[in-house]
Amino acid sequence: MIDLPPLPALNPRHKAALARIQQQLQYTFRQPELLRQALTHRSFSARNYERLEFIGDAILDYGIAKMLCQAFPTLSEGDLSRMRASLVNQEMLAEIAAELNIGDGLFLGTGELRSGGTQRSSILADALEAIFAAISFDTDIHDAEATINRLFAKRVHALDPKLSGKDAKTQLQEFLQARRMELPKYRIIGETGKSHEQQLRVECDLGELARCFESEGRSRREAEQDAAAQALVWLKENYPSLADYKVSKRR
Repeated sequence: MIDLPPLPALNPRHKAALARIQQQLQYTFRQPELLRQALTHRSFSARNYERLEFIGDAILDYGIAKMLCQAFPTLSEGDLSRMRASLVNQEMLAEIAAELNIGDGLFLGTGELRSGGTQRSSILADALEAIFAAISFDTDIHDAEATINRLFAKRVHALDPKLSGKDAKTQLQEFLQARRMELPKYRIIGETGKSHEQQLRVECDLGELARCFESEGRSRREAEQDAAAQALVWLKENYPSLADYKVSKRR
């Protein structure tokens, strides 16, 4: 049996960060040490998230595959696979991890901290997958699946099978172009926080539809993608068919 080192001690900053992460996840760990391990990078300790990430990757694939099969019952296996790939890639996982402020709770070695590891996409994505595994060990896979459903629901709803594999901004642009409508405009409308933990607030303006959607993110791209995803959801709920796009221009 391998004798692993103890988990890292918690300082007040980490305690607060872990509490916020659980609040964002809408899940409270019965065994908090599992969450700590899921947030521990190998640069910090030999007892880290790598084995949990291996399991979490499989849980995530299963959870997303099930969501897609339920949301798109007539699609082929090939189309479902492409749509799943668009949801479980590193970039998407890092965006969700940033929304959950996972970077604030990471345990990193000094070198990783200095090189910006708390915002590195690969680390954020791996930690998120490790959290799914940690939840499954804390209770069972059903709670892990429920967490995945909460985090990915709006993204699955925003998918268009004809545009599978494309990000939200591309989907929104092509959706509007196909209907000969004005393309969205993105503007930064606010900035908060210090440089290393800055939050940008971005607006996605649909122009002639007289609707704007706002979102925050740690980068302009992250915020724009989320605002575009919101816009897609709204469009599909309010204007599901081409015939419905009879909109008066703004005065």
